[in-house]
Amino acid sequence: MQRESSLFFDKARIYVKSGDGGNGCVSFRREKYVPLGGPNGGNGGRGGDVYLVADRHLNTLIGFQRRRRFEAQRGARGQGKGKHGRSGQDLYIKVPLGTVARDAETRELIADLTREGQEVLVAQGGRGGRGNAAFATPTNQAPRFAEKGEPGQGRWLLLELKLIADVGIIGCPNAGKSTLLAAVSAARPKIADYPFTTLSPNLGVVAVDEHSFVMADLPGLIEGAHAGAGLGHDFLRHIERTKILVHLLDGASPDPIRDFIAINEELALFNPTLARKPQVVALNKMDLPEAQGRWPLVKEEMEARGLTALAISALRKEGLPPLLHRLVQLLESLPPEEAPAEAEVKVFRPSEEDRFTIGREGEAFIVRGKKVERIAIMTDWGNEEAVARFQRVMAAMGVTMALREAGVRPGDTVRIGDIELEWR
Repeated sequence: MQRESSLFFDKARIYVKSGDGGNGCVSFRREKYVPLGGPNGGNGGRGGDVYLVADRHLNTLIGFQRRRRFEAQRGARGQGKGKHGRSGQDLYIKVPLGTVARDAETRELIADLTREGQEVLVAQGGRGGRGNAAFATPTNQAPRFAEKGEPGQGRWLLLELKLIADVGIIGCPNAGKSTLLAAVSAARPKIADYPFTTLSPNLGVVAVDEHSFVMADLPGLIEGAHAGAGLGHDFLRHIERTKILVHLLDGASPDPIRDFIAINEELALFNPTLARKPQVVALNKMDLPEAQGRWPLVKEEMEARGLTALAISALRKEGLPPLLHRLVQLLESLPPEEAPAEAEVKVFRPSEEDRFTIGREGEAFIVRGKKVERIAIMTDWGNEEAVARFQRVMAAMGVTMALREAGVRPGDTVRIGDIELEWR
């Protein structure tokens, strides 16, 4: 049976790149009665940033099946007469509420987007190169060099959607979860009398008197799901955001109590906090004689565990009002969820700029550091003045002394980012 990934796309891998900074300009005043005009080259514009933005109107990541690369606009180059280049336009990528973003290489959490309009910076635009006017000094009043624009940042992101619902319906395959959701809401999930009819989560809004809440019908569990068996992790991660679970038992099952125990064990093995979520147990298919015969034992066992147990027939819509009122009662009794502290939400930020390291790869010396690599890539290596300035900056930062202490000798290769130099 083919999985409905085209209907509910809850994972994506995308590439984002911020805009490159624009190059600075080398220019001098040229006026009729000013034969030796000073430098007036403008700075390049900043490259556009890339942001992820939570949008409540989206409910899947299917849009990223068709487009996986996103690049912000680069900054414009500076011009003469002190004209600075225009900054590149920022790029905002809309994602559904509940999207978790991670760095694809390190798996580090970047953001958990749970609020409408919440946005997070995922790639910072490159700085515009400075024009020659910025380098004029009393000792060098006519600099003939400018900086190149800083390249934008590129990275692969892993996006994962975790549904945001108040109530999640869990249970073994074919317990009747989709039938229950269809009976209490306007949702119309696929329903049939065989296991794994539901291959992707379905959401419905349930109205009870003046109250309403969002209910999710989640794919069925089997033993070993915590390790990825069956629908495994594709199912379990969607439970993490729900506040209450309706544990639907199959009245036609030979042993509903064993099913109850097995599913709770899977929850606990995947994430212990899932097994501690409030549960309301409902024995479904009470229109069948065998379910009616099993009800007294199920009720007694659940009450012994301190759980509310109800008997329903989702197919005939019998016993549903007491279930819904119990859910409303539980939802109202839960304490309000606290928003995570800002310090707990990891956001992509540049590393400490001035820090650098010296290493060896074969015969070459490798210099790593955000600022030193940025200066190297923004230097116009075809311009002697620009190269001389680079050497002065390296000395001021301590890079030159560190290389000497590391044993660099004339003729040795020194690599800074993508730039390869010969030490002289």
